[in-house]
Amino acid sequence: MKTKSTRFHGVFTALVTPMKADGEIDLPKLACLVDHQARQGIHGLIPLGSTGEFYALSPGEREQVLRTTMEAAAGRVPVVAGTNAGATRDVIAFSRQAEQLGCAGVMLAAPYYSLPTLEELFLHFRAVNEAIGLPIMIYNYPGRTGVDMAPGFIARLAELKNVRYVKESTGEMPRMTTLMRLCGDRLGVFCGCDTIALESLMVGAIGWVGGVANVLPQSHAKLYELTVEKKDFARARKLFFEMLPTLELMEGGGKYTQWVKAACGLMGHDCGAPRQPLGAATKAECAQLSQALRQCREGSK
Repeated sequence: MKTKSTRFHGVFTALVTPMKADGEIDLPKLACLVDHQARQGIHGLIPLGSTGEFYALSPGEREQVLRTTMEAAAGRVPVVAGTNAGATRDVIAFSRQAEQLGCAGVMLAAPYYSLPTLEELFLHFRAVNEAIGLPIMIYNYPGRTGVDMAPGFIARLAELKNVRYVKESTGEMPRMTTLMRLCGDRLGVFCGCDTIALESLMVGAIGWVGGVANVLPQSHAKLYELTVEKKDFARARKLFFEMLPTLELMEGGGKYTQWVKAACGLMGHDCGAPRQPLGAATKAECAQLSQALRQCREGSK
């Protein structure tokens, strides 16, 4: 089996896509958000994921988001583009575009709605793998796509030359450890569920992809530093417990994107409401978010 480098590591923010009051993309605010994330110590950025509402954007808008993110990041952190779509040929086109724009990698979930079989899904990923030269991060999120990629299947995908990472978002710790055991250094495992981030990092995950990092970037970066770099588990646990009310609220509320965007506004970075069919958080929901955020001291020492 071949050995693959794991260049990506740390906290990668699943970027929101800021919107104006009329529902159009606010590119200047996106650029400001990207700059803020980089300045707060985030290790990488993932535009056009589920938190970034890729499914609600036109191809032209997707290109604008990628260009703006790349320009604002200015090489300070790697940008891994979400290039998902419903058809393999569209995923290939979006992935090639990301490569041409200079992205460091692409993140790929199972195509949504069509519910491909695992063999069909393998052929899909193989086709994308053969079409580009970028690292691929597999994104397993059956709650969104309707297709569950078990660790054994992901280990099979890891034999493809560009498949180097996985974002595991089921929230099941045994999945994390099984992936590490099956794939070793062939595949870098990222936690994709906020509420198990501490445990995941402690047992060997190389990073954490999170949407709440839009809201609390410094705390996210600090948690990685304490857990992975300094091995200061007591301080890491204290910080994580301060973050947990917010993380649990976001994960369990059924309105992840809506609440992440609302919380960005509460923290001084207004990103507008999601594009319909999703709606803005209510006043009562914002009050819940405010209460949870007060329990997290940003960048706690």
